Amino acid sequence: MTSVDSGTKTLLRPFTVEVPDSKLADLRRRVKSTQWPERETVTDHSQGVPLALMRELARYWADEYDWRRCEAALNALPQFLTEIDGLDIHFIHARSSHEGALPLLVNHGWPGSIVEQLKLIDRLTDPTAYGGDAADAFHVVVPSMPGYGFSGKPTATGWGPERMASAWAELMSRLGYNRYVAQGGDWGAFVVDQMGLQAPKGLLAIHTNMPAVVPADVNDAAQAGQTPPPDLTADERRAYDQLIRTFGQVEYARYMAARPQTLYGIADSPVGLAAWLLDHNDADDQPAAAVVAALNRATSADGELTRDEILDNITLYWLTNTGVSASRLYWEYRGGFFNAKGVTIPVAVTVFPGEQYEAPRSWTERAYPNLLHYNRVAKGGHFAAWEQPQLLAEELRAAFRPLREPSGIDVSSH
Repeated sequence: MTSVDSGTKTLLRPFTVEVPDSKLADLRRRVKSTQWPERETVTDHSQGVPLALMRELARYWADEYDWRRCEAALNALPQFLTEIDGLDIHFIHARSSHEGALPLLVNHGWPGSIVEQLKLIDRLTDPTAYGGDAADAFHVVVPSMPGYGFSGKPTATGWGPERMASAWAELMSRLGYNRYVAQGGDWGAFVVDQMGLQAPKGLLAIHTNMPAVVPADVNDAAQAGQTPPPDLTADERRAYDQLIRTFGQVEYARYMAARPQTLYGIADSPVGLAAWLLDHNDADDQPAAAVVAALNRATSADGELTRDEILDNITLYWLTNTGVSASRLYWEYRGGFFNAKGVTIPVAVTVFPGEQYEAPRSWTERAYPNLLHYNRVAKGGHFAAWEQPQLLAEELRAAFRPLREPSGIDVSSH
């Protein structure tokens, strides 16, 4: 692939992951020399990630886990760096061989990374290999957010979801895509909502698996832990109760929003980093609960996370030393989390049962007046691309099918 302008900073530079053996040896040494605290005084996760779980995960990490497997999977995909707004942005750019493929940008979140999307990419670029139709193929672009993975770390303030949204529009333009769609969950959902608000030329629609649809009065009441507003339907009351639960267990987010630089421990201790990333506490105690099951699961036929997949993500954070830089995104953002933002371009929504709250259709239709697709699926949680890649791929195919032109999407000027 050639750059749009190889003589300027818009150059697209091929990128390969090459971690020195010495860094992997240092990681294992640090894991084995962890100074452990005493056991928690409860029998559940209410005080944080249990000691026994972390000890077993650390043992596997130091003695059996193989980073080179993940490295090979990343290097099997076309990866690039390009400078946008003064910062190097790392991204995967996997083009489909099918004619008329629709360009799609997929945005990860925290405590995730591009590792979340690895099982999704082939299903999108080559749908025929997974029971789909060639007419539903996508060209897939997966950027690492600033401060995450192999992207540059901001040295000044200002890199919040709004700036990322404009950067992703620039990235898609730089790749020559004049008609495209975007998808996101977790922080990626915030970014694609901002893309929807900015409505850059060429953006046809967005898809979110963590929709921001909560009405203002409901949002205010839930954050304050108050009695719900009257006249909520059964689905709305269920969502309200889920919001109460979510707002009551996001201590990690509040701390990163207030004091991200104080998290020196997660830059110095691999086990400290792992525990911080695992104590996310979404519905069903994800992802820490996934580790409990994954410790005895080497492979998964139904999308559940394995211990290797979970450690791939944690190890990427460690090797790139992005625990603190990624945390600063919470400090940067000053908007609401689940409140409606006012997006008016076409929006597609998939509601997963294990999400932080299940968005009712009634709220969704009000928040996104140009609703392109709404569907509630039977399984999956907050990390949809990671946990249920086939199901999410099918949702994206269905959601964006109405936007495809009979003659295919124009992806000229490469």
